[in-house]
Amino acid sequence: MSRWSVLGGGVAGLCVATLLTERGEQLEVISDNTRQPASWFAGGMLAPWCEAESAPRAVIELGRHSAAWWQQRVSCVEHQGTLVVAPPRDSQELNRFARMTEQHQWIDPADVEPALAGRFARGLFFAQEGHLDPRLALNEMREKLQQRGVAFHHGKPSGQVIDCRGIHAATALPGLRAVRGEMLILHSDEVRFSRPIRLLHPRFPCYLVPRRGGHFMLGATMVESHDASPISARAMMELLSAAWAIHPALAEARIVESASGLRPAYPANLPEIHYQNGTFYLNGMYRHGFLLAPLMAEQLMQRLTSEQLHEYSA
Repeated sequence: MSRWSVLGGGVAGLCVATLLTERGEQLEVISDNTRQPASWFAGGMLAPWCEAESAPRAVIELGRHSAAWWQQRVSCVEHQGTLVVAPPRDSQELNRFARMTEQHQWIDPADVEPALAGRFARGLFFAQEGHLDPRLALNEMREKLQQRGVAFHHGKPSGQVIDCRGIHAATALPGLRAVRGEMLILHSDEVRFSRPIRLLHPRFPCYLVPRRGGHFMLGATMVESHDASPISARAMMELLSAAWAIHPALAEARIVESASGLRPAYPANLPEIHYQNGTFYLNGMYRHGFLLAPLMAEQLMQRLTSEQLHEYSA
């Protein structure tokens, strides 16, 4: 019998399971192996300074240490910074982004990404930021947990439950809502980038994240909807238009995957920890799963250490 039963095999659940294992706890991970978690479709950007453009200050404070956390536990973390650009007609968007953020410098984008030579007159470079491949990270964490004896299954829990199921826990968490995101995976041998590129646009800003083997993750829309159906034609056209604006060679890229996912979010768009009806809940990562899950899992460990179960209330 396990002491802890972690529900959910996404980034939140695996971060919690990893920290419990590091504490020497007995645990199991219970997940639905018929569907991928929302974090499977994430961009994997460890970009707290960029996120300040539209996120609360707490995202910076929690997320600024996430790259170091990941670096200690997975092998796919890249420290190449983030490049933010905008088409000439949207140059005011770049000025606005600069005013809303910090820890950046104005540069010629070609200085860090030679493939962009002649395409953008200026850009913002966030040198302290990083990124990782979410799928490699999730698989690596799962493998390490299994090597340490952690069982993964989809049966009934045998220990104290920690629910990290994202939007699938919404029935128990009335304040949780779904935010639909859509993404594409492209493959191209004609252009190479070393870091995430954010393209600003008044209606559909997007980002392009390089991955191994000439692949790129292109995302992601944000729609207040619980609709988990396949990507819409509108979203695909807007994303592909943005890719072409970054570099015309991407018009010849192959679309190897399209997908949609439902991000779990609370009203303030910040994650929360709750205890109710005998269950711990860690949820509400919104669009910041890989950025915030490590530190939220650390906070949960502190609660488990400092308080007895009967002291919690809903």
